[in-house]
Amino acid sequence: MTPKPKALLVMNRGTFTDQFDATRLDRLAGLVDLGGQPWTDSLEDPGLQERLGDVEILLTSWGVPRLDAAALQRMPRLRAVFHCAGTVRSFVTQELWDRGILVTNGADANAIPVAEFTFASIVLAGKKAHVLANDARTWREDWSYTSARGELGNIGRVIGVIGFSRIGRRVVRLVQQLQDVTCLVSDPHADPLEVSAAGGRLVPLTELLAASDIVSVHAPALPETRHMIGAAELRTMKDNATLINTARGSLVDTAALEAECATGRIHALLDVTEPEPLPAGSVLYSLPNVVITPHIAGSLGTETRRMSDAALNDLERYLTGQRLMAQVVSEDLSLSA
Repeated sequence: MTPKPKALLVMNRGTFTDQFDATRLDRLAGLVDLGGQPWTDSLEDPGLQERLGDVEILLTSWGVPRLDAAALQRMPRLRAVFHCAGTVRSFVTQELWDRGILVTNGADANAIPVAEFTFASIVLAGKKAHVLANDARTWREDWSYTSARGELGNIGRVIGVIGFSRIGRRVVRLVQQLQDVTCLVSDPHADPLEVSAAGGRLVPLTELLAASDIVSVHAPALPETRHMIGAAELRTMKDNATLINTARGSLVDTAALEAECATGRIHALLDVTEPEPLPAGSVLYSLPNVVITPHIAGSLGTETRRMSDAALNDLERYLTGQRLMAQVVSEDLSLSA
């Protein structure tokens, strides 16, 4: 009988506890040899050095150290890394690619709660629910303030989706549940036919911003997308339109957003910011037309186990010679987060 490949879980303690309950550890142990210590948060642990020389497979998540030349030198037999979280940018290196090590991630699984959170935010934004909840703290029993934030409702809305990413395309499909919705999409790399099949229409960014009642950002954080929503873009948005950002804070120019939102003309629902968190003195905290949540759109708590399951599914495919569902190659990182 062929011996199981030796494997190690590498992530911070809290993540390990959340993502690998007894059921998932048992499943993993049925696939690989976990040795006497299945988990670590440090590849420099003196007690692990001999074992690292035999490790062929890593399962990683939040808290994994950078897999640079020094780390890889300790693991000469490493063949595959199954990442139980989203982006792999924080730990992959050129040395890893040069050694031909296979990498997967849980970005598709992580896209599900982000898209769900975004769709819920879009529905609430249609009725200005978050903003009116802030107004209620000031106006209290005088409900006349409900007419001050523009037209309310979710019929006939124009929804703009910036970035036809794995999350963006899910959002495009989800908003089709709204009656008489028009969904505009802006993405220089998107296929118009794929956008149309999902229920959207591909348009330039300027057209999307000018026409949309609600704009949701789903582009990757790349050098060329930094501050893609700046002062000029914000001024293009309709009065009482809402900007939703569940992607990356760097996509929006914070200073420009502070200035535009301070006028009260547009609204913002921000799950990500730049920097993160914002400085205590940022005006965005005190503006009633701005809602800030602490980066909660992505997988949290029990949701993270969906990414563990995806990694275990691909690990099983890998061990049985099947095609992987979530493999990442170095070229992917030029277009995705």
